[in-house]
Amino acid sequence: MQISGFALAALGEVAADLPEVRPCARHRGEYAFVSPRYRLRASGRRELLTLATDAGVAELARACLAERRRAGEHNALLVGALPFRADGPAHLVLPETARLDMHAAPPATPPRAASRRPVAPPRPLRLVPEPDLFCREVEAATAAIRAGAFEKVVLSRSMTLRARPAPAALFDLLCEGNTQGYSFSIDAGARGLWLGASPELLLRREGRTVVSHPLAGSIPRSTDPAEDALRARLLLRSDKDLHEHALVVRSVARTLRDHCPKLDVPPMPSLVATPTMWHLGTELRGELADPATSSLDLALALHPTPAVCGQPPAPARDFIARAEGYDRDLFTGLVGWCDASGDGEWAVTIRCAALRDDEVTLYAGAGIVAASQPERELAETTAKMQTMLDAVLRTAAQAEAA
Repeated sequence: MQISGFALAALGEVAADLPEVRPCARHRGEYAFVSPRYRLRASGRRELLTLATDAGVAELARACLAERRRAGEHNALLVGALPFRADGPAHLVLPETARLDMHAAPPATPPRAASRRPVAPPRPLRLVPEPDLFCREVEAATAAIRAGAFEKVVLSRSMTLRARPAPAALFDLLCEGNTQGYSFSIDAGARGLWLGASPELLLRREGRTVVSHPLAGSIPRSTDPAEDALRARLLLRSDKDLHEHALVVRSVARTLRDHCPKLDVPPMPSLVATPTMWHLGTELRGELADPATSSLDLALALHPTPAVCGQPPAPARDFIARAEGYDRDLFTGLVGWCDASGDGEWAVTIRCAALRDDEVTLYAGAGIVAASQPERELAETTAKMQTMLDAVLRTAAQAEAA
């Protein structure tokens, strides 16, 4: 399937009737999303949808795409990202031009553990929260779990560096090391240029086929093959990680069953590898009851899963707001696309960084349950940052040397 050269609508044709749709004829943003199944490249911005999730952005997106279909653009699509918080503004774009290709998936061979020596990072400009504070918040979270406040909460931290990587080179490097995942580059205007190499598919819809592949429970990889294999086996037998994973799968399955009477849920997770981490993953497959339900509708019904927020979500979200000390914005949100037929693919916005002028902010989180240990969770967030950190520093060094 290919989409190219959308016919341009008159400026404001859609915006006149739809609130929170902004015509953007002069903006030349670039957008890319590459998965094992699809490759999307888009540029320009005819309209920008900024309505918050809890204010009806899915309905607005549906109306925007329906308008394009009525105008004869049956292959129109929206691409962009939605934030972690339901009251935060979306960043969904109707591009001027787009090309969407389906391609053969790469062999399902786990990537080798990253063996290159990491580039020595410069001193961070900001760490939020600082490592000691993060560990104290993990302790507070486990105490709250034992007291019955919630079963799980995901705590994250950010690191800001001074660096100027070349965005195109950075994206290519991320794609190269993430052939089984979801690489993205989203120009979010004043919110920064967001790039990432997410291993986690939140939702894919193709016709009536629905797939979700949540991840929860993880361990850093080792460059020693024997140690690496041992860590993978330990993860599959870890009561703490299996419990954390089960909370996520139950939540995803419960939501999808509202839309998919026929849903296949494997009884046990399998291993998902990235160059730096082993994860527990479960692929759920269902058949959609109502073809009018779009991929964006389904993704927003699932978001946020316990993999990025917690369980139950409301008290976990409140704890996150008090503990983290920064606004996640698009981190742990959604990134992807939805076309006029409702098909689309949405990944969880993790293993990512936001580029703003000469600063780069990286993000990582860890799922906290009763058995969590602060030092281990801190080490997990450090390991999860490594993919983006290494790519940012290498491409920044190349840009400086050019």
